Amino acid sequence: MEMLLMGAVLSMFGLAVACLAFGAATREPEQTTMASTAVEKEVVKPAVAATPRFFVEPPVMPVAVFSKVPIEALMLQIENHIRLEHAAAECFLESPNASLLHSRTISTLVN
Repeated sequence: MEMLLMGAVLSMFGLAVACLAFGAATREPEQTTMASTAVEKEVVKPAVAATPRFFVEPPVMPVAVFSKVPIEALMLQIENHIRLEHAAAECFLESPNASLLHSRTISTLVN
């Protein structure tokens, strides 16, 4: 029973030392000096606090950047791709084999 109690006390002591070491490692050097000078005089804070820059908003892109290709050209490419895929499916249904199933079509769009 005494050994169990000794083990519990030593583990709590080790946990306390680890917590103190972690706190000392993560504290910034300014905080330690400010803590000692806070008693002597009040620290002057700036009037305007700096805005945090972690969640920076993405730059606003003009509309012309996104719409370089006219929608009609995209629609024609999609229609052509659909026609070629239908033709490939009909060809496979007429004579099904593995080479037709795994072959690529001549469409420029990747399916």
